[in-house]
Amino acid sequence: MTRLLQHRIFHASPADSVVPPSGHTAWLTSFTAGAMTFLAVFALALSLASGRLAERWAGALDRTATVRIAAASGQIDAQTKAVLAVLATTPGIASARALGDDEQRKLLEPWFGPNLPVESLPLPRLIEVTEDGSGYDAEGLRQRLTAEAPGAVFDDHTRWRKPLATAASRLRLLGWLAIALIGLTMAAMITLAANASLAANAQVIGVLRLVGARDSYIARAFVRRFTLRAFAGAAAGALGGMLGVALLPSADAAGAFMTGLGFHGAGWLLPLVLPPLAGLVAFAATRAAAFRKLRELH
Repeated sequence: MTRLLQHRIFHASPADSVVPPSGHTAWLTSFTAGAMTFLAVFALALSLASGRLAERWAGALDRTATVRIAAASGQIDAQTKAVLAVLATTPGIASARALGDDEQRKLLEPWFGPNLPVESLPLPRLIEVTEDGSGYDAEGLRQRLTAEAPGAVFDDHTRWRKPLATAASRLRLLGWLAIALIGLTMAAMITLAANASLAANAQVIGVLRLVGARDSYIARAFVRRFTLRAFAGAAAGALGGMLGVALLPSADAAGAFMTGLGFHGAGWLLPLVLPPLAGLVAFAATRAAAFRKLRELH
């Protein structure tokens, strides 16, 4: 009779079918996995978007420089010509051109509006400089410009590029750190749910041991159930997060303030990696909790 019961329990049905439903721990596991994965999708989207934005800003300043000429109205045209002549004979400089009033108006438009009377304001003259990639002597160029045009100030954008590059790397790091913390939180919640389920089924575990079930078999029943619940919840959370990102306003509608927010191209495949990772986290957390609890129930 005992052997017949063992055969029916251990061979005629899957391992997790010998464990009764766990009640509130079922929806708690799925909800936790879904909510954490939903947050992870947004953390991933924000970190990638912030990194792209910082790289775009840094790329716009890379291989470019600016000469600012502040002089009296009667001298600014002469100094502009002198600066352009110096830049034209400087090795490493591909091109240089003075910005017109319309271009300077567009630069100031976000702060002062479209009808700014640029021609009547004592604004400095700006010259856009483009490098050719071979490099140039910035300090020597500054000295030559000072000698030819006392009102000229050369800015190679170094003080802008370095902070942006640092911000890009740190934003990526913070994004991955946030995802790691979300994973640890999910592991902690699933561990608590697994412990509660094991404690609630202490009598069932005792009966299984009486008929010869090993702890590995009992643990496998709980691990399989919680892993599948976590995977299903994480899949729903990932799809919800991707839908939320897709519904975000476009760059134009958002005024380009958060340009590039979301996923682009193959980046949409990244959230699909999160449900399998959630399943692995649930598997590891539940397995560790199951064997630990089973040792306590001896």
